[in-house]
Amino acid sequence: MTRTLYLVPSGHEVGLTSIALGLVRALDKRGTRVAFYKPIGQAAAEDAGPERSTYFVRHTSSLEPAEPIALDEAEGLLAAGRSDELLERVMRGYHASSAGADVVVVEGLIDSQESSGESELNRELVRTLSAEVILAAALGDLPSTELEIRLERAASRYGGFSPGHVIGTILNRVRTEGPSRPSLYGSVGKPQNSLDPARFDVLGVIPENPELRACRTIDIARHLHADIVHEGEIMERRVRRISLLARTIPNLLDEVSAGTLLVTPGDRVDVVLAVALATLNSVPVAGLVLTGNLPLPPKVLELCRPALETGLPVLSVPGNSFDTAAALARMSHEIPIDDLARAEQGMDFIAEHIDVDALAKLSALRLETRLSPAAFCYRVTELARVAEKRIVLPEGDEPRTVKAAAICAERGIARCVLLGEPTDVRRVASAQGVELPANVEILDPRALRARYVAPLVELRKHKGLTPQAAADFLEDNVWLGTVMLALGEVDGLVSGAVHSTANTIRPALQIIKTKPGARVVSSVFFMCLPEQVVVYGDCAVIPDPDADTLADIAIQSADSASRFGIPAKVAMISYSTGDSGSGSDVDKVRAATRLAHERRPDLVLDGPLQYDAAAIPDVARTKAPGSPVAGHATVFVFPDLNTGNTTYKAVQRSAHVISIGPMLQGLRRPVNDLSRGALVEDIVYTIALTAIQASETAS
Repeated sequence: MTRTLYLVPSGHEVGLTSIALGLVRALDKRGTRVAFYKPIGQAAAEDAGPERSTYFVRHTSSLEPAEPIALDEAEGLLAAGRSDELLERVMRGYHASSAGADVVVVEGLIDSQESSGESELNRELVRTLSAEVILAAALGDLPSTELEIRLERAASRYGGFSPGHVIGTILNRVRTEGPSRPSLYGSVGKPQNSLDPARFDVLGVIPENPELRACRTIDIARHLHADIVHEGEIMERRVRRISLLARTIPNLLDEVSAGTLLVTPGDRVDVVLAVALATLNSVPVAGLVLTGNLPLPPKVLELCRPALETGLPVLSVPGNSFDTAAALARMSHEIPIDDLARAEQGMDFIAEHIDVDALAKLSALRLETRLSPAAFCYRVTELARVAEKRIVLPEGDEPRTVKAAAICAERGIARCVLLGEPTDVRRVASAQGVELPANVEILDPRALRARYVAPLVELRKHKGLTPQAAADFLEDNVWLGTVMLALGEVDGLVSGAVHSTANTIRPALQIIKTKPGARVVSSVFFMCLPEQVVVYGDCAVIPDPDADTLADIAIQSADSASRFGIPAKVAMISYSTGDSGSGSDVDKVRAATRLAHERRPDLVLDGPLQYDAAAIPDVARTKAPGSPVAGHATVFVFPDLNTGNTTYKAVQRSAHVISIGPMLQGLRRPVNDLSRGALVEDIVYTIALTAIQASETAS
């Protein structure tokens, strides 16, 4: 039975859309087949584009909710006495949006200041959809007694707090206490919830998080109608605070910090040069706004060129600094349609603070074990928390790595060890606005290298390694971290944000070696397709495996899939399916399939299969009838690196899916490589994967 959860605001500006989308994400993370529907669209006055909720759901998930009916059109139908027609259209949209779902999240209407018509329409839609109501509320500066009155009043319109009527409350924008702490979705403290959770069936307490209001510098430029003097990273940099610079240089230096938008008169060349110097010192300010329509002299602009090349955006506006600051204060906090990253961040943050288990009990929801992309990421972080492993990060002063280490410590994903000169690491953290938790270790490589010379000589004595050669190797932090791993002082290693794949893997191949039963070291990517997560191997390490090696890759990849909760159905990919083709390439895949069956008869494995026969049931019924894998493959083993790497990149870029990896498999102890373009989130998940691999190695 499909259950319908209808979200109703208990007042104005509660963040209804954010809560609705966060609830969708929370349910998806727990494996529930969830759908979303917004029956009636309410566009904000400044909105000229598509309805935001529906747009964001379509572009951040595989869901395809029906287009909402415009509010003025709905009101016109009601005024004309055609309510039946309106409700029929609503039901049509509901069924189009909810096919195959166990739970449908419906976003209701926000009351306008002018009338109570939205409340009446909400009640009618709740009845029509046979929905259970969840109240969305925001605490902010509101006294808790006033909020309780509002909640009771709102609940009374739908039968009060009881099963089948109003099943609970999600509380948004709750003030926090204690020091702010880094997380993947922003820095927050512990939320202060003064509501009685039993009386109001509190299903989520979402802390106030200024990070979720951090717009991009391009949004500032659009709002101010500014001229762009230098574009830089105008689409990526986030504005976390705004500072008006009008004082002398010594008195304004504290304002020049990561994420700050700096506003100054265009003729304050001294300020411009100070900002340029700070930028060159790795302080990523959000941007520089020059007021008064005073262009920088060409010589000054040229002097600032190195700073501009770091990505510093520079804008120019005609108004004075005071008027510009006032205009910025009036800027809307609505997420622009093209800022999907901020929408995703908000959805994930809210999902993290919704108690899906409590919701399931109140509404008898079925929590399945479907491994959607969000559910996979949730599972990975939960397993890593249980593992409690110590992971060394050789690139300890790299900004993204520092952020990822702080997040992993805060979320309990792993105990991270940063290799780097402590002063440099802390300077990088400060420049990024990151406060490193006490349980992030910072080890100075200069103080460590000498003590690892003898162990490295011992590990490589069969190759005749001399102490001097060992000392030279240990000048590289990846070698240093790998020796620590070989000695069991850490549980895993993650590198590659600035090092090549070869630089990360080579030390591991020489001193970690392969684990028992593994013939080679290979890799897999976890491909987060819209409906499920599948495994691709090998797409990063072995250029042209022979049949014996390809069979080993298939076995390793199947085991990796199972380790992370993906039921392994292995397809050995080729340009031919079954016995329909011949040639050395397809013969190799056929032989590898036979060898894999012989070594692991327990595996569900078949090949050779063309990709479409492996992935699409309709094609499988024609090309490979009776195959236990065709049409339902979850592990795709490619015949060579050329095919695998090309396919993973094509799917990743063309289908806009997240790919996590490469994760190396076959080593005695886990070492994993990063893409040099890795995002902070990518590094966090790679650390989590490494921690889980380490727990498997330990057991």
